[in-house]
Amino acid sequence: MKRKKIGSSVYLLALLLFIILFFIKEFGLFTDSNINSAVPLPANLHPVVEERSQKLIQQAAKKGIVIVITDGFRSAEEQNRLYEKGRTAGGDVVTYAKGGESYHNFGLAVDFALKTQSGNVIWDMQYDGNQNGKADWAEVVQMAKTLGFEWGGDWAQFKDYPHLQMDFGLTIAELQQGERPPGDSSLVADTN
Repeated sequence: MKRKKIGSSVYLLALLLFIILFFIKEFGLFTDSNINSAVPLPANLHPVVEERSQKLIQQAAKKGIVIVITDGFRSAEEQNRLYEKGRTAGGDVVTYAKGGESYHNFGLAVDFALKTQSGNVIWDMQYDGNQNGKADWAEVVQMAKTLGFEWGGDWAQFKDYPHLQMDFGLTIAELQQGERPPGDSSLVADTN
């Protein structure tokens, strides 16, 4: 009888410990961040990402498409607030990346939307405002890829359709460890 009671107690204790650790990790009560604090985090978009974003806006305008960059560089604190959406804050889940886990946090990503002729900002992937028979969203994505951006809509897991990034061959882990892309625009795709 004692053995059964001890076994149940050990099981309950292990389960309780697992639940506590899950909540601590999930809600950030402690951080296991791998960010190298010796290397300062960026505070702005990388110059190449900024330049290519402006080129994208200009190229789209030439095709009669008005795009708006709705988000660029994002601090870790801002990222954590977004991460809470659909979890501890209201709304839908908009990201699976916590602070320090997004290319936005390193100035290497932007999000975009379309602006209609009436001035509304929309995320309608079927909208054809320039009336050329092609979805403006698809046209923008194609231009962005030509400029060297990777599109979040191509991702296998969580599709992030407004997201464009340039990773310069660096993973999030490498960025967290302090590696940074050079500022030379010749290191990304040609823009013709």
